[in-house]
Amino acid sequence: MKNILLAAVPLAAYLLLTLPAPAFSQKGLPSKQPFSANVNTVYPQHVDFKESMVSNLKVSAGFKVSVAASGLGKPRMMAVSDNGGLYITRRDVGDILLLTDKDGDGMFEDLVTVWPQFPDVHGITIHDGYLFAASSKIVKKAKIGTDGMLSDTITLIKDLPEGAQHNNRMIAFGKDGKMYMTIGSTCNDCGETNKENATMLVMNADGTKRRIFARGLRNTIGFDWHPETGEIWGCDNGTDWRGDEIPPEELNKIEDGGDYGWPLVFGKQQVDPTREDPSGTTKEEYAKSTKPSIMTFPAHSAPIDFRFLGAVSGIPAEFQNDALVAWHGSWNRKNPEGYKIQRIHFEKGMPVSVTDFFSGFLNSDGKTRFGRPAGIIVAKTGKIYVSDDENGIIYCIAPSK
Repeated sequence: MKNILLAAVPLAAYLLLTLPAPAFSQKGLPSKQPFSANVNTVYPQHVDFKESMVSNLKVSAGFKVSVAASGLGKPRMMAVSDNGGLYITRRDVGDILLLTDKDGDGMFEDLVTVWPQFPDVHGITIHDGYLFAASSKIVKKAKIGTDGMLSDTITLIKDLPEGAQHNNRMIAFGKDGKMYMTIGSTCNDCGETNKENATMLVMNADGTKRRIFARGLRNTIGFDWHPETGEIWGCDNGTDWRGDEIPPEELNKIEDGGDYGWPLVFGKQQVDPTREDPSGTTKEEYAKSTKPSIMTFPAHSAPIDFRFLGAVSGIPAEFQNDALVAWHGSWNRKNPEGYKIQRIHFEKGMPVSVTDFFSGFLNSDGKTRFGRPAGIIVAKTGKIYVSDDENGIIYCIAPSK
């Protein structure tokens, strides 16, 4: 644990004494008000997966969990085709896999690499018979054949802003036929030089007429549309190195033209105590112009994917307008948080409560873990697939009735 004074020191000394080496150029001028924080770095020890560990996992009543596939390395994001094929991106390898469950038992029997050379590919979605995929700089699409294989590859975009610290692009299509994409910040805490960093973008399906939809989003990876209202929601990753409890992770209703405040403002219009005032105004005044988060969560829990369940066959009615968020798990706090999937219950289009939906990866003493949830996808059958990018597992959470 480190006690760090985050302001009221010369800039050079501040950078050298309090920030890790990769972050030296990330900050602007320090705040005029001193701020001290106890900074912790705690990594629960990794434990290799064994089949017996499935019994340690807990899932909400009305569902059951099983292993759908294993030995996949580091699977991240997923998309499900109309015939139930599961496409999976592997960022570290730079490829896309296709898993097939021929007998419908929730376990995948066949695996084939359908896109072998796509460096740092992450985001993936299906639209109008094409598979769309995004790396840190590039978006491509390929036609899906009747056998699930891909052809007619086209590069749509090759000039996305630099990824640096947050290079995990996510893509999805709205009912308007437009493609939406989240672009993380290049850093933990900085004034970006590219206006497209720390934003959500929207564009035509072919990548043209790209514009900023919302800004001030440090690293919103997963996002989705509410099944009834059609509004976009997503969870944002807050800034590190502020202490165990600030800033919180955020659930935001992402609105066209909205500014969500990062790097100067977080949560419910709270100013970052370590940051300088913006030019011509104060942080407090600027905060009034930003969109407050709708719900907050423990700091550093690391939201990765976010999905609404929707009116899918087999999903219990009381879950159908609710969302699931995958918490990848903390490293920058004393008592670990995350390492699970939670259900955010919505009523009349607004979130009202949070409960654990799929948990048990983190040991009760917080010292060991045997998985880190990453991606979530809901199939038309009502099966919910969850990727664990630490032990190479795809879990199937299926309605038990």
